Amino acid sequence: MATLLQQLINGLVLGAAIALIALGYTMVYGIIQLINFAHGEVFMVGGFASLATYSYVLPDSWKSDWYLALPLMAVGGALVAVVLAVIMERFAYRPLRNAPRLAPLITALGVSVVLKEAVRLWYPGATAPVPYPRAFVDKQFSVEAFGGRITIGSTALLMIAVSLIGAVVLQTYISRSRMGRAMRATAQDPDTARLMGVNPNRTIVLTFAIGAALAGIAGVLYGIHYTNVDTEVGFLYGIFAFTAAVLGGVGSIKGAVIGGFAIGLIKSLAGQYLPGGTSYDLVWIFILLIVVLVFRPQGLFGEPERVRA
Repeated sequence: MATLLQQLINGLVLGAAIALIALGYTMVYGIIQLINFAHGEVFMVGGFASLATYSYVLPDSWKSDWYLALPLMAVGGALVAVVLAVIMERFAYRPLRNAPRLAPLITALGVSVVLKEAVRLWYPGATAPVPYPRAFVDKQFSVEAFGGRITIGSTALLMIAVSLIGAVVLQTYISRSRMGRAMRATAQDPDTARLMGVNPNRTIVLTFAIGAALAGIAGVLYGIHYTNVDTEVGFLYGIFAFTAAVLGGVGSIKGAVIGGFAIGLIKSLAGQYLPGGTSYDLVWIFILLIVVLVFRPQGLFGEPERVRA
């Protein structure tokens, strides 16, 4: 039982990072029906950008104070991720907005490869995992229970809290703000939204920026928890996040979060208890996805796709 509880905690931590990335996937697809496969690399770039902020921007006297270092690292990672996403939208995706869906999909894959190789070639030491500083309280909370010890770190609690708070704030913003209404209108019918005074281009850019900011923050949290970043993590977590968005229902904020935590829990528990162990944990994730989509193609919380007249 103690091992089960520990694996549940590990799964929630992994799911928190996946959920933050999945929010960007589900927002972009919900508005322009684009599967932005480069979003995982935006998460990876956010991790490296925050590391660069720590290494090359912060004064040495600030690095030992997490309440100074961590917020500035988060700002640095999120800012670079947002700028990158806005550039991607303007020069890679906007010209193909009315093209067949295969064209922007292939472009997204190309952008993903370019970002990965650019970081690998130009960031010092990025050909291997790069150590990441413990820019937060390094404290472990443990309790003896069920004949074993259950442990959770302060960085894990931070990651879960930021993921849940970020999702609630984002849902509230989309539901109640003027720009949130513009996003929902653009998602339903961009031409009619334009006639009602909504600027679709500005709305789409803001959507990319919000998703990228969340991915950049996820990159910071990933780094301080796992104490390293590497160029491969963007592809892996991008696949996890895309799967979470599809599982929860693409376009649903709640679905992306629940899907993210579900993927984290399945990976953790499958690696411990199901046949094949960690070698087959991804197999069990996609088996669950297939089962859900067979019985509910729109995902757990998604709505059936409406065909516009």
